[in-house]
Amino acid sequence: MTRTIAVFGAGTGLGSSVARLFGRDGYRVALVARDRARLGTLAAELAAEGIEATAFAADLSRPDEIPALVKEIGPIDVVEYAPIATEGFIPAAELRADTVRRLLDLHLLSFIEVVHAVLPGMVERGDGAILLGQGVSATHPRPGMSGPGPAMAAARNYVLSLHAELKDQGVYAGVLHIGAMVTGSAGYRAMTGGQFDLGIDISGIPTVDPDDLAAAFRDLMTGRDRAELQVPETLAF
Repeated sequence: MTRTIAVFGAGTGLGSSVARLFGRDGYRVALVARDRARLGTLAAELAAEGIEATAFAADLSRPDEIPALVKEIGPIDVVEYAPIATEGFIPAAELRADTVRRLLDLHLLSFIEVVHAVLPGMVERGDGAILLGQGVSATHPRPGMSGPGPAMAAARNYVLSLHAELKDQGVYAGVLHIGAMVTGSAGYRAMTGGQFDLGIDISGIPTVDPDDLAAAFRDLMTGRDRAELQVPETLAF
């Protein structure tokens, strides 16, 4: 039986690389993001490469819509959840509750709803993987670089708990912390082109190939010996 990976936050960077890597491994790919046209283009590219891919347009900042989305996708063997917020970094002293609520919806609450929807099937089958991709501000707070960090830190806490609870049931849960700009991604193009202001000097931030990140996800899933990994191992900023 063909296994399915659902790529939540399927963009032109990490999501595309994950879809290709797992697709070449024989997975059916479910692509999830807001931009229906971009998803259609990516699905067509994957199909031309011999990878079965289906697009599901959805807004991952709406947790209440997740159960119906997962039901539409069908049984999922691997979850890869790595959406990108449209907000830049915010000084912690300037954070307001409404901003944090939006970030929690995207980075934590919708992710929890995805896991809640797929987990019973994974546990019943005795196999499955939940992979979370996010920025290093979850683990390395910096002055002036709050906003997504608190929400992602909560998601990290959740994944680490899942890892401990599920490891003896055949289900893996792990998180990849990314401390670099992902080449080829929409976020990378926006940051380097000046359309998306992080509020910091990006000249000292390294870049990473999304293919390397996809491979890191697969290594985490197949090794199952650790719950988290940071790329690069040493931060340059």
